[in-house]
Amino acid sequence: MPEKKQIDVVAWIRNLPKAELHLHLEGTIAPETLVTLSQRHDAHPLTLETAQALYQYADFTGFLMAFKAVTERLRTPEDYELITYAMLRDLHQQGVVHAEVYVSVGVVYYWRKMEFEPLFVGMERGRERGEREFGISLLWVFDAVRHFGPEEAARVFRKAAEMRNHHPSIVAIGIGGDERQTGANAFRDLYREARDNGLRLTAHAGEAVGAESIWSAINIGAERLGHALSAQHDAELIDVLTKKQIPLEICITSNLRTGCCTRLEEHPARQYFDSGLMVTLNSDDPAIFGSNLQEEYLLAHRSFGLTLEHLRELAGNSIEASFLPPSRKLELLRRVEQYAEPRG
Repeated sequence: MPEKKQIDVVAWIRNLPKAELHLHLEGTIAPETLVTLSQRHDAHPLTLETAQALYQYADFTGFLMAFKAVTERLRTPEDYELITYAMLRDLHQQGVVHAEVYVSVGVVYYWRKMEFEPLFVGMERGRERGEREFGISLLWVFDAVRHFGPEEAARVFRKAAEMRNHHPSIVAIGIGGDERQTGANAFRDLYREARDNGLRLTAHAGEAVGAESIWSAINIGAERLGHALSAQHDAELIDVLTKKQIPLEICITSNLRTGCCTRLEEHPARQYFDSGLMVTLNSDDPAIFGSNLQEEYLLAHRSFGLTLEHLRELAGNSIEASFLPPSRKLELLRRVEQYAEPRG
């Protein structure tokens, strides 16, 4: 009998068609790119060493401050074009065929006191160029910062609805930020309004607080949940998530780096998968956390024992859980189903 060909797992994962559904545009900025931005805008530009130091932090609060330090250097449409194109180039190198990307519009309005539409022009230029060159589709999720409160979130969601009339790449809204300060219930009416305006609904939930945050996100209408780490402690919630097949945007390395999960062995990703939940793998803020989507799949394989067929299922989940139109979903799902051996 001919000897069975040994599969190069890293190459197999790299070329596996997959979607990234929980990715923050600002969190894709590598230290080298941050230096470029700093040279454009700072009186005393960052060195690579000082830029790298900004990505070091001890806890979730430290992560939020690192995120703020990075976003402060985003000031012009050209800046946003640069980081959008660089993001799509990096995703292409990992086998990503579709991405739904959070952009922190709330930070632009509240912290930086800037109008967002001129910056979005740059994002769209980067998206169109990246889609054309790399064949990746990209949809935008306008993210409000929950601890800025409902009034600020209303500005973000209504701007998304207004701009969507001219930019179909805007597909959804969400709430990120610090769950410990502001629960999801405060956004119930705004979520209903966004849904009525044709926007899809996401929410970060159960990342840094308990399962009650996930219940609240479901109750205000979130169609997809970011993190859902604390669902593991509520059997009834696991049952609901399984029956309703509400997609979960799982971010393993992110949860470890922010301290929301203290040990890899305690992460519920494998438990969720075995329980039949709609699990997708994501990188969240890859430049800040030091792990991209390809590496998250490899981590799941090596640390949680997920087989290549399991990983193919996760890739299929990522397409199915996306907000793509049915025709594009079917096209990408066929590519996942037909994928077998690494190419080249």
